Amino acid sequence: MMSPVRRQRKMAPPNSESAQNTFNISGSPITNMVGSGTIHYSESSEKSIDPASSDGLKKVILFLAANPVATSRLRLDEEVREIEAGLQRARYRDRFTLQQKWAVRPRDLQRAMLDCRPQIVHFSGHGVGVGGTTDAGLILEDITGQPKLVSAEALTALFKLFERSVECVVLNACYSELQARAIAQHIPYVIGMNEAIGDRAAIEFSVGFYDALGAGESVDQAYKSGLIAIRLAGIPEHLTPVMVRYREAKPNAHED
Repeated sequence: MMSPVRRQRKMAPPNSESAQNTFNISGSPITNMVGSGTIHYSESSEKSIDPASSDGLKKVILFLAANPVATSRLRLDEEVREIEAGLQRARYRDRFTLQQKWAVRPRDLQRAMLDCRPQIVHFSGHGVGVGGTTDAGLILEDITGQPKLVSAEALTALFKLFERSVECVVLNACYSELQARAIAQHIPYVIGMNEAIGDRAAIEFSVGFYDALGAGESVDQAYKSGLIAIRLAGIPEHLTPVMVRYREAKPNAHED
């Protein structure tokens, strides 16, 4: 985060050749020697203590949950509790803030993206992965709490609007690989499930993933950590989470 501009002025006797004005801008001292007409720059020894992002702001993790009536009950509350506990104890806990939205409806999804401006979006719930992008999707809720399918095509269009701010999307829902591959056309890292995933495996993956992020690891390393967490728990589902990178989804894409 940019340090406040601090102005420091040292007064010297009139006509003194040693008189100087010293300014500190963004942590870097700048000294203008009177009479020399030369500005000398010296690099500050101060370093940012919060490298969460290029501007020093915290990264927002948006946790979205939907478990409509008439769908199998999931332990989504346990999942977010474990994620939160892991981030609170993490070495770099000050880099992240966790925001939660529950019983998410389609309009809630878009509003949450606009209001929270997240860098990481995590969805937990149910998914449908058959057919094409119009048939597959995530199951949210309607106004009565009944299941409401939001297609992969619609999700892709939504994330395209936020492609400059969202860095990673985690779809912790069954059969969400197709949705992940569609969204990865616009987002650097997207994780989906290539088949059904059990509650326990889903929670273990989330804990391993966010524990690693909180320890300062990259998204790639966090993904691997999530897979290892499933294996360490003795659950034979470590091949279910799949990560799709932007370059894999758009091999001919060029840098903007």
